[in-house]
Amino acid sequence: MTQVLTVVRQSGEATLTDFAPAKLPEGDVIASQATNQHQEAADVGASVGIWESTPGVFRRHLKNREFSHIISGWCTFTPDGGEPVELHPGDAVLFPADCQGVWDVKETLRKTYVLF
Repeated sequence: MTQVLTVVRQSGEATLTDFAPAKLPEGDVIASQATNQHQEAADVGASVGIWESTPGVFRRHLKNREFSHIISGWCTFTPDGGEPVELHPGDAVLFPADCQGVWDVKETLRKTYVLF
């Protein structure tokens, strides 16, 4: 049986285009966001890619579980009913399914992600 790998390449240097405003902004500074290399791995029910956001505050609106590795920038994520967590380059984070909360991106944030 042949196995196919899903690979995100050069995540720190990849060019992201087509930035759009955050879908659920909070406050006056509206973050712009983009993805690159979004790939579906239907055989395992997951998708991977690169995501970047400029500074701003907005709600997390994904229902999926998500594993992310922070490449650059930094932010604070505050899960609803929980304590704020700072995320910096080199950090990895696992969001449980239906994790709601607020992103506060302090410095343009780039991460790789796996949604499953």
